[in-house]
Amino acid sequence: MKGRCKICGREAFIKLHYPRMYLCREHFIEYFERKVQRTIDRYHLLKRDDWVLVAVSGGKDSAVTAWVLNRLGYNVECLHIDLGIGDYSKRSREYAERQCRELGLKLHVLDVRKLVGHGIGEVRTRRPVCSYCGLTKRYLMNKFAYDNGFDVIATGHNLDDEASFIFSSLMNWNVQYLAKQGPKLEGKGKMVGKVKPLYELTEREIALYAVASGIDYLVDECPHSRGAVTLRYKAVLNGMEEERPGTKLNFVKGYLRNRELFERKLEEMELRECRVCGMPSSGEVCSFCRFWGLEKPLDLRVRTRVEEGERGEKEIG
Repeated sequence: MKGRCKICGREAFIKLHYPRMYLCREHFIEYFERKVQRTIDRYHLLKRDDWVLVAVSGGKDSAVTAWVLNRLGYNVECLHIDLGIGDYSKRSREYAERQCRELGLKLHVLDVRKLVGHGIGEVRTRRPVCSYCGLTKRYLMNKFAYDNGFDVIATGHNLDDEASFIFSSLMNWNVQYLAKQGPKLEGKGKMVGKVKPLYELTEREIALYAVASGIDYLVDECPHSRGAVTLRYKAVLNGMEEERPGTKLNFVKGYLRNRELFERKLEEMELRECRVCGMPSSGEVCSFCRFWGLEKPLDLRVRTRVEEGERGEKEIG
């Protein structure tokens, strides 16, 4: 790459498009980690004494989230959900286990097939696979975090994810989803708070940080994601970003300034406890229990309290 680091003058490792500058490997890592900490501080995502559950898939975004939070000194454990999607899930789990071993972080594994009797993609339903997969992951992450006393769940969602999801939700006027987007979703009752430390970083920056830091990650896409409309929305936004760098960030920040318009609708929804599992639900039985036909709640507890410094792996299901 032609160009010299803006800070030290050494050969550049990356050319940032927004803001426009060249950085060497060392100063790019420093820039990246400082930007994550600034995002945490700006949106009040985490406190220093929070016990953080990072959802890891084996891919770059979640691995970088766990890696950076650990480097920044936060109390981190990881959760991997084995979706039971053949070789893809096997490889995802292997990568997640390797990443956590290298970081010395405790990893918990939930096996969907063992918990509910079927893997993702094995259910005969008219519902799109990605739809009930997302429902399953969100439920299990929250239930595990709640059952085990975590303060907050951190995910690897990035600027590209957020921009495409807001775009998609606006195209379909999905007000319920629009009300819940953003870098932080506050916890309430049995709903554990969720945060996105990589909220203002692009997929390109995250991939290059992984390379610069020596993080090995799964590059395979889920076989069920092929043709997903969100990928087309990402392509549209990528084209706009190419023509005018900063488009995605300005779009997302514009949404945040106007999010309260959608939050009012969410406040009108009344949540109750699911008759089966006791978790928050808009109906008598929550979507997870209804879809999977559960008659009794899942017990995902693995401890009453994890002491700082405890390490190892634990599978549930």
